Amino acid sequence: MDLTNLYYSLRLILPEVIVSVALLIIVIADLILHRDKKSIPYIALTGMLAALAFMITDLAQQGFAFIPSKSQHMFGMVAVDAFGTFFKILIIISSVFIVFFSNSSLEIQKVSDRIGEYYTLIYGMILGMMFMISASDLILIYLSIELLSLSSYVLAGFTKLRDRNSEASLKYIIYGAVSSGIMLFGISILYGISGTTNLMALNKFFQSPELNLLTLSFSLILIFAGIGYKISAAPFHFWTPDVYEGAPIAITAYLSVASKAAGFALLIRFIRTSFVAVVDAQGNWILFDFFDWRSLLIIISILTMTLGNFSALWQNNLKRMLAYSSIAHAGYILLGLAVLSVHGLIAIMVYFLIYLLMNLGAFFIVMLIADKSGSENIDDYSGLGYTSPLLGVALSIFLISLTGIPPTAGFIAKLYLFIALVDANMIAVAVIALLNTVVSLYYYVRVLKHMYLTKPSASTSSVRAVGINYAVVLILTIPVILFGLYFTPILEFVKNCISILSI
Repeated sequence: MDLTNLYYSLRLILPEVIVSVALLIIVIADLILHRDKKSIPYIALTGMLAALAFMITDLAQQGFAFIPSKSQHMFGMVAVDAFGTFFKILIIISSVFIVFFSNSSLEIQKVSDRIGEYYTLIYGMILGMMFMISASDLILIYLSIELLSLSSYVLAGFTKLRDRNSEASLKYIIYGAVSSGIMLFGISILYGISGTTNLMALNKFFQSPELNLLTLSFSLILIFAGIGYKISAAPFHFWTPDVYEGAPIAITAYLSVASKAAGFALLIRFIRTSFVAVVDAQGNWILFDFFDWRSLLIIISILTMTLGNFSALWQNNLKRMLAYSSIAHAGYILLGLAVLSVHGLIAIMVYFLIYLLMNLGAFFIVMLIADKSGSENIDDYSGLGYTSPLLGVALSIFLISLTGIPPTAGFIAKLYLFIALVDANMIAVAVIALLNTVVSLYYYVRVLKHMYLTKPSASTSSVRAVGINYAVVLILTIPVILFGLYFTPILEFVKNCISILSI
């Protein structure tokens, strides 16, 4: 690769460059500031906002970065387009909120002497997720997943305040190592068959009439298992409840939104780029017929949402309940991908934008209450709606939105998902998803019942969100109501972002 191509490639991945530079600055600042490390969160926040500002102002940026000089095609290892930028924006916004979460978290404050390491690992996750989203080569996909995973393994047990922190980290790394090995095995088989790791080159290879279908299908299932682990899709979800319960609440919130968004962006690009033969006039994806992606996605999504919802019914720990809820939402989002069309893609992106607000909001309030009461048990929320009115109302709004009840934004998210399913004549699947939504109503309403229909107990704490915490609660709550009533701006933004998807 000559210097001109290198400069062009670095220009395309400038947000990643900004994140990398900010990571180095945090490491240096941590080494210099031995005692007073209060400025490190502000350095981290500045780097995130700088990357976010560039992505928003240069949303139409597109092209391929790091094209091999001896390559016969113009396909690079990184595909930069508005679709990828949309998910990167979601990740940076999530990261900004996590800075505020961490600054307010009692768990993180107790390890403030290691705050430099904490934000270094956060930035490692960000960098891994950003490359996951744009990667158009199987090798870069694997490396970016590993960068994300290694950082998140440490963060899951970062505080080391309780045994469950170490347990969460250990389970996470064991499951993660197994899934990475399975995925790498699948990639090696696919490379052995095709002779390439580039997704666009694979698309051309799949047009060949002579394919070893059995071996190819086996490799694709192994690769899907690796990606399914990152998005908490059943049956690869077993790590999620234990890790979500044991990790610091700020990290749990981050994994539930940012890591999941990156995993879905990767899966969408993998299928859209490698297996779509043509997109018809109605926006439907016509895939190569040697592998039935739709049936696989439908089966996995139904299994995921059903297991997630029914497992959540029995949970008394609110973090664990939200973990199973997160698994169920992964199932709903997978249905949007199973539609295999532009309409399904719009539904997924609208869903993620709204899911970010309501899930981060729910975890933030759980964190504030847990810091005050020392408990995450649902029984200790009795009468909380009266002792802590603001947090009670906000948590109610988030839980109602997660259920998908109007006039919250969660209703709009599920509405577009069901519209996409009906348009694709997937009526039976839509009915199953609707029944799952009814099941989820029970465990969300159970929390509301404790907050408003049960008298406060001696263990019920009075929690007030003050200062920056008050602002964060409002910033997350108001859009959930606002977008439930007026959702045109987010719909237009999503449509603009999927106007170009590199292939």
